Amino acid sequence: MNRFLPKLVLLLPLAGCLQADWIGFRGPGATGVTNLKNLPTTWSDKENIAWRTEIPGMGFSSPIVVGRKIFITTGIRGEKIEGVMPRKHVFPGQKTADFVHPQTTDADRKYDLKLLCIDADTGKVIWERTSFSGQVYDGKHTANSYASPTVVSDGRNAYAWFESQGMYAYDFDGKLLWKASLGGINELNLGPGSSPLLVDDMIIVQCDQDAGTDSFIAGISKKDGKIAWKTPRTNGSSWATPTLITLDGQKQVIALASENVTAYDPKTGKVLWTAPGIEGVAANTPIFGNGLLYTSSGYPKKKIQVIDPHAPADKKVVWSYDKGTAYVPSALLYGDYYYTIGDNGAVTCFDAKTGDIKYEAKRMPKPGRYMSSPFAFDGKILISSLDGDTFVIKAGPEFELLNTNSVGEPIHASFGLRW
Repeated sequence: MNRFLPKLVLLLPLAGCLQADWIGFRGPGATGVTNLKNLPTTWSDKENIAWRTEIPGMGFSSPIVVGRKIFITTGIRGEKIEGVMPRKHVFPGQKTADFVHPQTTDADRKYDLKLLCIDADTGKVIWERTSFSGQVYDGKHTANSYASPTVVSDGRNAYAWFESQGMYAYDFDGKLLWKASLGGINELNLGPGSSPLLVDDMIIVQCDQDAGTDSFIAGISKKDGKIAWKTPRTNGSSWATPTLITLDGQKQVIALASENVTAYDPKTGKVLWTAPGIEGVAANTPIFGNGLLYTSSGYPKKKIQVIDPHAPADKKVVWSYDKGTAYVPSALLYGDYYYTIGDNGAVTCFDAKTGDIKYEAKRMPKPGRYMSSPFAFDGKILISSLDGDTFVIKAGPEFELLNTNSVGEPIHASFGLRW
């Protein structure tokens, strides 16, 4: 299977416009929002595509863009290893390690896990590096990949996180600076999902495992790959990417889980505060805005929970809603409104501060399934399906479909933007 990048590797910025690079999952602030204008809203597999580059293997990481370089990961499936079985896990609520997920695969395969650097102007692969080659630690879900976490960059180096297979730091010429291992991450045979978060000189990784016995969150020094701190957690397996917020002048890392929401000091790993969890599987990335923290889950329980970090422990939940959320795609906070995308693409719009519903479960014109998180710019929201369709809707309290585009290939990853 090949991946391709039909990127919105687009248009020239406004003269004198200074923007941050797209250096991690969902871009600056992990919001999926840019203030750029004049981006294309119409394309196909031939129209408004600057270039197209096939990527060998399979990976669902989103591209990041730093200057004129794009970084993306992939996993290339190798030979079968006879006699290897998926690991047995402790399912939440149980005490014995006897669970094997019925949809797990590839525990008995060798893999090459790669980081690729691509020229943003031409799509040419500048270099590729094999970070890991060999037998993977455990199986993954049939709908997942071993290259799902998105790369992060500080503008000088790129940091690729393959979870159980380690973290790898490269300079922009492709030189390996260091590699680090945090051991095997047990995720119920389902594989990786949570992306790393870069905070100053620290790379934060959230490693929630099985029923929570061995879970932790850790800060890794971007200088040398050494573990600066490692804080135990009691949360069961999750796949959400942690979020950085600034509260009263203090940087805080937010880790989402079914059981609770926890804020950590990114320098030390100290717990700063906690709030109620979202009860379902944590796969959606939290979003911060309006002084509020927006959290959600889509399986098995669908729930939105909006938290006021300043409120007392028993009054932190400002508003909540219990349907319409997605398992994998994160939500979108854009202007005065909060949008959720269901697994079937149905969109619900809320007043972001009050939770008042503006419209509910508006469907796209084509049925489909959704893994990609939505992206917003210039009063428009882009929503992409596994069928390769991207629907452009008008942002605001009234639903209006503006356009439908297709690239003819499945879209799993979220948008990466180059300006």
